[in-house]
This record gives sequence, C-alpha cells and structure tokens, in this order.
Amino acid sequence: MMNITPVVKQLLIINVLFFIGTLVSGDVAYKFLALYFPENPDFHAWQPITHMFMHGGFMHIAFNMFALYSFGSALEHFWGGKKFLFFYISCGLGAALMNTAINYYYFQEGLNTLLANGFPKAEILQVLSEGKINTKWQELLSVSDFQNFTSAYLGSVVGASGAIYGTIVAFAFMFPNAELALMFIPVPIKAKYFVPGLVLVDLYMGISGASLFGGPGIAHFAHVGGAVFGFAIMWYWKKNQFNSNRWN
Repeated sequence: MMNITPVVKQLLIINVLFFIGTLVSGDVAYKFLALYFPENPDFHAWQPITHMFMHGGFMHIAFNMFALYSFGSALEHFWGGKKFLFFYISCGLGAALMNTAINYYYFQEGLNTLLANGFPKAEILQVLSEGKINTKWQELLSVSDFQNFTSAYLGSVVGASGAIYGTIVAFAFMFPNAELALMFIPVPIKAKYFVPGLVLVDLYMGISGASLFGGPGIAHFAHVGGAVFGFAIMWYWKKNQFNSNRWN
C-alpha cells in the first residue's frame, strides 16, 4: 500500500461520479454509455471508452476501485501519470476489442445458421433490435448457441475490469515476487503465480460459460482481453528498453 497517486485519484473520482450518475438516471445512462454490439442500434462510437467508467452495482465498483488504488498507485509511482493513464486506457480498449470480437464470432455462428435456413438478415436484425426472439430460432440452434447468439447482440458490457486486469498484469510483470494477501485465500501468493492463475480461470470461465461465484453476465473475455493487452504492452516496453540501452 502507498499514498494514492494523482491520476489514480482522478480515475477514482470519475468512476464514482459516473456511478452516482447512473443511480440517478437509471437505465438511460447504461443505454447511452455501456458497450453494445456494433450492429445493435444502441451502439455509439464513444462506448469503448465510456463503458470502462460504468459499473453494474456497488460491489462491482468497490472491487475495481480497490484494485485500481492498490495496484495502479504503485505503477503510477514508478511510471508517472501520463504513461500510466495511457496504459490503463489502452487495456480498457483492448478489453472492449476482445469482448466485441468474441461476440462477433458468436453472433456470426448463429446468424449463418439462420441464413442457411431461409431467414433474411434484415428480418433477423429487426426482430433483435426490438428486443424480441423468434421461437423458431430455438429449433435450429443448440441451447448454448442460441444463448450466445442473442446475448452477443442484445447484451452490453460495463466496468473497469478489463483495464484493472491489465494493471494487475503490469504489477506482476514489474513486481513478480510481491506477495498478495487476499481475503478469500488464507496464505500470501506471489504475484507471478496469482495473476496468471487468475487470467486462466477467467479464460476457462469464458469458454465453459461457468461462473466461479455463481453470478451471470460476467464478461470474462473482456478480463482476458485487458490482461492480454497489458502483457503485450509490457513486453513491448521491456523489449524496446533493452534495445535502446544495449551497446552498439
């Protein structure tokens, strides 16, 4: 733990203000600022940014902001504010990109099946845009394919979790032997073991559709996307630092 750093402090304030705003405005804010599938009429160009400042409930924002304070302050202390902010936003965008890519795959899988069975795309999109479901689709798609197809189009994503996962990965990259004491694990675990394990659990949950705590609607692939982008940026920075400092 260390004193809160300036950019982390501003991010905390922005997230809290967004959360209070959603409590006041309700579904209007989520519809406007959450991240929707690009073919959904509720999608807007700013949502890949704004979704990372939205949260679905008190525990959601509480866990994310605690992690931002705990890990983000350490990174900003060593990097400075501009570099940390660039990293944080990049990981959030990476999370949005991976989540959208996975949803596109699920949507196309279901759409191709329906197209092959004579359903016009315009009709399919019209029904979905109205928030309705054609029961005949359930006869053509398996239970999981139907759920993935409809949720990919109709669902939305909120939360800073993707950016937080990237931040945690960066922390483990810089401080691999730091011991993390967590409420639900009785013994401290080194960051280099805990963080890869956490990402692998999310990857498994995303693929299997399971949930560790029984809660539905968790964007596991957004978590993985933030972690992957965070690792890629850290690897690139480390490689370039070596290249720029080595003797010629």
